Amino acid sequence: MRIGLIGAGAVADFHISAAHTLEGAEISAICDLDDAVASRAAAAAGGVPVFEDYRDMYASGLVDAVVVNTPHALHLPMVQDAAAAGLHVLVEKPMATSLDDCDAMVQACQDAGVAFTVGHIQHFMPDKIAARELIDSGELGDVVLVRDYRSTDYRPGSRSDWFFSKKMAGGGALINIGGHCLDRCLWFGGGRATEVFASTAHRFDTEVETDGNIALRLDNGVGVSISVVSDPPLKSDTMFIVCEKGVVVADPRRGTLLQVDGASRVIREPQPDDIQSAFTAQMKDFLSVVAGDEPEVPLEHARHVVELVLSSYRSSLEKRTIDVERQHATAS
Repeated sequence: MRIGLIGAGAVADFHISAAHTLEGAEISAICDLDDAVASRAAAAAGGVPVFEDYRDMYASGLVDAVVVNTPHALHLPMVQDAAAAGLHVLVEKPMATSLDDCDAMVQACQDAGVAFTVGHIQHFMPDKIAARELIDSGELGDVVLVRDYRSTDYRPGSRSDWFFSKKMAGGGALINIGGHCLDRCLWFGGGRATEVFASTAHRFDTEVETDGNIALRLDNGVGVSISVVSDPPLKSDTMFIVCEKGVVVADPRRGTLLQVDGASRVIREPQPDDIQSAFTAQMKDFLSVVAGDEPEVPLEHARHVVELVLSSYRSSLEKRTIDVERQHATAS
């Protein structure tokens, strides 16, 4: 499968290496507005053609599928145009910046008969997979609480300018970094959120939020707390999954750890290639969806992540708990 990569920024090399590793896949074209960035990625992919306009790449006959790795607000037109061109699509998270956009993307791909997946990389991270397998074994009983803390950096100049544009990004730290946290907390919590209470902070004179807390109650009774903090003195990317018979920690820097009744054990040590391994697994999943299999990350799950980000923004603005089920029923 010939894959065009739209957006040659931070994670482009992971996608390129993934396609190079997997049999039956290749990156066959690169698209980016920045010619220097595009040329560097094209060289890494083996000297493939470069396009400035993604529509020219779609019309080139050089691609069978695309990876959309662009500012969040651009996902909808790029996915719709890809579907119209008969191209399969892997779009990076968040799926979109509104639920209407999410639904329109799904509909476009269904109508065109093309595969569509959303790149929630946490489902493929080795530390998370090890934790998931341990919990699924039943050794620890049911999950009862999930606590997730992740640091980031939302100081101007720390990342591309579009991340600080509410129009282009849909928000700040919560839709970007918080999207990862919501995804993995729902996955480990094993349910859909029914209630959301959130607060945000706007520091560094930015248009978008730089920090935030989200509290969720899932429909199975599991409680979730998420904190995203910008520019702290100590960095973290740590999940605590509290089960009936023990506590699991999943952290890409520390690995997967377990504590039961005062005794600790290491479930999995971190490895240098863990991030690349995750992107390769994600690409493999995309290929399997093109072949007719169900995606590892259901589209409804990816949509629910967007729903919860938007509910978090509403909760912070209105300073109250949002009833997600009632909001959904009202919208319907």
